[in-house]
Parts: sequence; C-alpha cells; structure tokens
Amino acid sequence: MADAKAKILIVEDDLDIAEMLNAYFRVQGYEVFTVNWGEDGVRAAQTVFPNLVILDIRLPDIDGFEVARRIRSDRRTHEIPIIFLTEKRDRTDRLQGFEVGADDYITKPFDVQELRLRVRNALKRVNQSSLTNPVSGLPEGALVDERLSEVVHKSGHSLLHISILNLQAFRDSYGFVASDDVLRAISMMIQNTLKETGSPEDFLGHIGPSDFVAALSPETLRPFQEKIKARLEQSLDYFYPLSDREQASKMAGRLAIFVNEIPSVYGRFSSVDQLKKELLSRSP
Repeated sequence: MADAKAKILIVEDDLDIAEMLNAYFRVQGYEVFTVNWGEDGVRAAQTVFPNLVILDIRLPDIDGFEVARRIRSDRRTHEIPIIFLTEKRDRTDRLQGFEVGADDYITKPFDVQELRLRVRNALKRVNQSSLTNPVSGLPEGALVDERLSEVVHKSGHSLLHISILNLQAFRDSYGFVASDDVLRAISMMIQNTLKETGSPEDFLGHIGPSDFVAALSPETLRPFQEKIKARLEQSLDYFYPLSDREQASKMAGRLAIFVNEIPSVYGRFSSVDQLKKELLSRSP
C-alpha cells in the first residue's frame, strides 16, 4: 500500500478513465483528486498541493502542455512530479512533454499496473530528495525526525526553537525571491552562530517552512540563545527595501523573531510528533 498521505491529482477529461483511476488509486491507499479541465487542474495544483499529477494532454480548454508549464512556473508547485497520460504518440509530442518538465510519459491504452509502478517510483524519488530544505539547505522531514527521536529518548539535550514570524506577509508584499533571501540569510546566521558557540555534535534543522530547531547541550543553550536572538533582531529591518526601511519597525505584521527554549527534553515527551506539536504551538 502507498503512504495514505500521498496525494495524487488526476487531470483527465475522459470521465470513464478519470473514474477508473480515481477508484484504483484510492484502493492503493492514495488520496485522490480528479478534475476534467486544464484550468481546474492548475487551480487544484495550487490549492491541494498534490504529491504527483497525472495529466492528460487533450483537454477541453487549455492543453496539458500549458497546464504543466503553469505548474512548473509557480514556485509553490514546480517540484511536483508530472506524468503525462495521453493518446499522443508522436516523438515530437513526447519531446514537448519533457521540455515542459514532465517526469514520465505514458500513452493510451495503458497498463494500469505499469502506471501504478511509475507513480510509486516517482513518489519515491521525490521522497528521497526532500530531506533538505531547497532554500536553506538545512535538514528537514525524516532527517530531523530521526535526530529529534534521539533527543526525546536520550538525556543530555536541550532544544531551541527559532521561528520567523510574518514571513508570509513579507512574501505577499515583496515576492517569493525576497522572502527566500530572508529565509536563506537567517538560516546562515543561525548556522554561523551555532558554529561559534556550539560543538560539532549540535544539530540544526527545519520543523516548518519558517521554523528552525537546534538540538544542543545544556551548556551551549544560553550563550547561543542570547547571541542569535540579538543578531537576528538587529538584522530584520535590513531585509526591507531601502524605501521602506525607516518605517519597517512601525509596520503591522513586520518580520519578527520568536525564540523558545526547552532546557531539558528527556522524559517530557512520548514521541517526536508530540515534541514538534508542543514547539509549534508556542509560536505567537
């Protein structure tokens, strides 16, 4: 069975095929979303954020190539694997599909077992490459869970949770490139400060898109916390354009830093999920 959390978006105007694929992949354990028009496919990709898209080329409005282009041009969806499922067999069609960023190309009529395996393999490739944050380069997902599991079940660790507040509002005002620059710069400051005050055994990773967690020794916790909080708070205004910088400190929803410590972790949490839930619930 597939991971029940994996979401598949099917964009297919043939209602019989769409219904068959919907039923088949649900039985396999996936969460399935089906639309029949290209524009609906683009909107669904931007709201559902599926783990994979199965995409027909011949659609009633815009074609599958245009759907794929829009998915690939949106920073929020450009990493989603796309498998074309189509009657178009010409070499030029295949090349065009790969040019717009398709990960695979299957022609109709198709073997549903083969499609299942290709879906499984595409999702496996994505899972293997999603162990680090694409912007900061820091560990996330399974790598962080593995380290936090050690922290939960072994004494001698402290945690510091650092959250960038109002990053979404900043992104809405100044765009994805500027917000990525903020995330990248702050992650570098945290890493450099940890190197200065910590030890090689200390760990830093993501527990959310704008949330960091540092696992370190109790002796390192206080000096690291004081130094990183001061550095980050002093730098925030400089992320704003020069024209807005003087007013940045007075803006509603301005960038801010939240720092939360757990000096002693061992014996307080039964699982990593409980620990992360506790950390994230403390953010304003």
